[in-house]
Amino acid sequence: MIIDRHIGLYTDLYELTMAQGFYLMGQGEKTAVFDYFFRKSPFGGSFAVFAGLDDLLELIENFRYDSEDIEYLRKIGFKEDFLNYLKNFKFTGDIYSVAEGEVVFPYEPLFRVHAPLIEAQILETIVLNILNFETLIATKAARMKIASKGKMVIDFGLRRAQGFGGIHASKAAVIGGAETTSNVYSSMLFGLTPAGTMAHSWIQSFDSEYEAFKTFADIYQDKTVLLLDTYDTLKSGILNAVKVGKYLENQGRRLLGVRLDSGDLLTLSKECRKILDENGLDYVKIVASNMLDEYRIDDLMQKGAPIDIFGVGTNLVVGRSDAALDGVYKLISIDGVPKMKISNDPEKVLLPGVKNILRYYDENGLFKKDLVVLEEKLKEQGEAEEILLKPVLSSGKRIHTRKPVKSIVEYAKSRIEKLPDSLKNIYKPQVYNVSVCNSVLNLRNSMIKSLSGGFDESTFNS
Repeated sequence: MIIDRHIGLYTDLYELTMAQGFYLMGQGEKTAVFDYFFRKSPFGGSFAVFAGLDDLLELIENFRYDSEDIEYLRKIGFKEDFLNYLKNFKFTGDIYSVAEGEVVFPYEPLFRVHAPLIEAQILETIVLNILNFETLIATKAARMKIASKGKMVIDFGLRRAQGFGGIHASKAAVIGGAETTSNVYSSMLFGLTPAGTMAHSWIQSFDSEYEAFKTFADIYQDKTVLLLDTYDTLKSGILNAVKVGKYLENQGRRLLGVRLDSGDLLTLSKECRKILDENGLDYVKIVASNMLDEYRIDDLMQKGAPIDIFGVGTNLVVGRSDAALDGVYKLISIDGVPKMKISNDPEKVLLPGVKNILRYYDENGLFKKDLVVLEEKLKEQGEAEEILLKPVLSSGKRIHTRKPVKSIVEYAKSRIEKLPDSLKNIYKPQVYNVSVCNSVLNLRNSMIKSLSGGFDESTFNS
């Protein structure tokens, strides 16, 4: 767990002001249900890869207020009765969720909280913070992996990440499709595979490029990847790499790879591949980096660049060009009574009621459509291949232990493989069929009708 103290303060102030209001009004123990969903797939794509669930559940289980937290809240004006309540706060509710690594689509209820109103409300910020960010990065990584046509993708993004967000970004990147990461901390914490090459400073610190390469190879032998562009990729870097490759061969070892980090990656990769092959080093891998994203990777692959490994950094870990996933956390029921928000923006009108997702497959075993259905109507929908939301936390306790990230990675990979090619297109993907059952639509329409006439002018004029 990244933070193990003051977790209850990892929230927006208005969550606490509302929670205090509910408490003082005696409304805090009402049973509330909240849905998490997003309205638009990121990066102009058709899907997202749901990530962050295990991190979020761990934080929720440990969501507490210690004496320092209480003293701070006292200083900023919270009332003593409410502070006494917070001293014993812990989440006691139930949570349902799609699996981490699941392929999901806009407007689907992905994560559902059933809890006393105060408990459910106070979780809003942490739910959005974790799920929005990790899902965004996992989705970006998945798009890069799709563009790479099966080539290896490595996360190099830590140094460009937004502060400590880089810790979860690397894990999410691996869930989405990156095989390894340069992030040592995340590798230790989450059981990921660390990977890296060398920096220009290593080469600059020696009197010659060849000496720098040879010394590195003496230390790391079969794990050696040489950075070619410190001085001149074709006139110096690749030629010295060939010399070191032959030096290693004479020792019964092999140079692992060379890395291109600037310039015309298409031309340079072709020239370097030619030079390596002409010198009997056809087994040496070519690694490419330098502000790569799914579009540049796709362009390189379409043009036949002989690149074996893509090192991706900035554009991955900051989720460029979408700075955030637009996930929201909305109240849908109190004490069994459906609730909804009406907006002047049609896309912001909620689907009320406690819902689940049914998934159907086509004859080739690929995703065909999803159906959003009221939980109470599940059995009336006939046979679906899958029910996606399942219990993950009961009475405040995890139902299953934390999954190894590698198992989440395998699950995500298997789900992405079930997407039809038309949905994996990174430029103009087809829109996936997400339908809403009539019972949900009828409930929404009836609530819109009743709520739209709910303004009492007499209270305004009094």
